[in-house]
Amino acid sequence: ESDAGDYTCVCGDKQSTASLAVHALPVLFKEELKNEEVQEGASVCLRCELTKAAPVQWKIGSKVLKASDKYQMRQPGTTAELVIRDLEVKDA
Repeated sequence: ESDAGDYTCVCGDKQSTASLAVHALPVLFKEELKNEEVQEGASVCLRCELTKAAPVQWKIGSKVLKASDKYQMRQPGTTAELVIRDLEVKDA
């Protein structure tokens, strides 16, 4: 998208100008989240991969999760990861 704009070719005192529009592709899941079964007290890392880097939001039900001692969010490149520490039965 940052390549969009007016481009000009100049030859002596003549020039030709064209406008370039770039349409963004939608972000899709290249690899979706997988179901996990983990022992109480352990940690788990939920991971998915996107087709391009984009901001994500993690939720449990309708509740948006915030980074804390319990929840750690990472997003290296196109991979989004949620680490949940010290799992309890209520975290299911």
